[in-house]
Amino acid sequence: MGTNFRQLRMDVFLAGVLTVLSLITTAHTPGAGPAAGTLAALTVAPVALRRVAPVATMTVIIVAELLYALLGHGDFPNAGAGLLVAMFTVAMMCPRTTAAVLCAAMALLTVLVYEISATPPLWSEVVQAVLVTVIAWLLGRATRNWAREAGRAAARERARIARELHDVVAHHMSVVSLQAGLAGYVLDRDAPTARKAIATVGESSREALTELRRLVDVLRVEDEDPAPPEDIAELVRRTRAAGLAVELTVTGERRAVPADLAVCVHRVAQESLTNVLKHAGPAATARVRLDHGAREVTLTIRNTGAPAAAPAREPRPGSYGITGMRERAALHGGELSAGPHPDGGFEVRLRLPAGAAR
Repeated sequence: MGTNFRQLRMDVFLAGVLTVLSLITTAHTPGAGPAAGTLAALTVAPVALRRVAPVATMTVIIVAELLYALLGHGDFPNAGAGLLVAMFTVAMMCPRTTAAVLCAAMALLTVLVYEISATPPLWSEVVQAVLVTVIAWLLGRATRNWAREAGRAAARERARIARELHDVVAHHMSVVSLQAGLAGYVLDRDAPTARKAIATVGESSREALTELRRLVDVLRVEDEDPAPPEDIAELVRRTRAAGLAVELTVTGERRAVPADLAVCVHRVAQESLTNVLKHAGPAATARVRLDHGAREVTLTIRNTGAPAAAPAREPRPGSYGITGMRERAALHGGELSAGPHPDGGFEVRLRLPAGAAR
């Protein structure tokens, strides 16, 4: 956990307030001289650096508390406020072992201070003081765990956003790139084909902008469900318009499925067809099969391969696209396999429980 200037300023302010209160209290304590005032201040002043050097801060406070008691000035000055703040900080910022050792040292200090103080209290008060120490430690550990989980949640959210952006941009930009290249190649010889390619570029660009706006809207309002994407048939139609021959087969009785499952199926199909467009060569074709089973939904996309003169280039297994597809499948309790097919080409297979929902 890092320390920013605002946190440091707050800690300095807290330490300043506690130090002033400590000096005022000590000044009105009978028999308390300059040494007592200095030690009392040292039990709270180090709080200013509690986030910068938590272990050193607590060590200084423990030594000051012990010396204060040994000089016969009574038990904990300032009600042990500095010590409790230091214990909380150590538990929050330090490894478990370090925090546990210092908590034990603080508990032992509590017993020693009460034993050597001028007016020893009841053991019930000692137990209460030790209990407060343990509570401070537990609160610090709980805060540490909460901050760590918040960081993990933020990382997961960043990964989800990156995955969505990749899925949206990669597909449409692949179509735009291919069609723009085709238009430039045939512009002087086949004007109708060039115009069709340019129209496809415009359509794909508009669809990319629409999906990006939809994604931004979803990120702004997380409580709202994202609008469902177009179905597989529409995706296949657009891919055919981009120049890839795609065969679509749908089997089984189509049932209503959770929206997030439908998005998962669509994104995997979109990413797989994008990979065929990018990697399989100009003569490749693709087969898309969607099976609605009683217990699971299976999506298979297979690149049927290019002829020997144009060998297929398979996507790298470690690429972000395939990794993202596997992560999507795992989020819904499913599995995804991707690899070369025995009969040639590359196959992606997604299997999801029919009732999967996040």
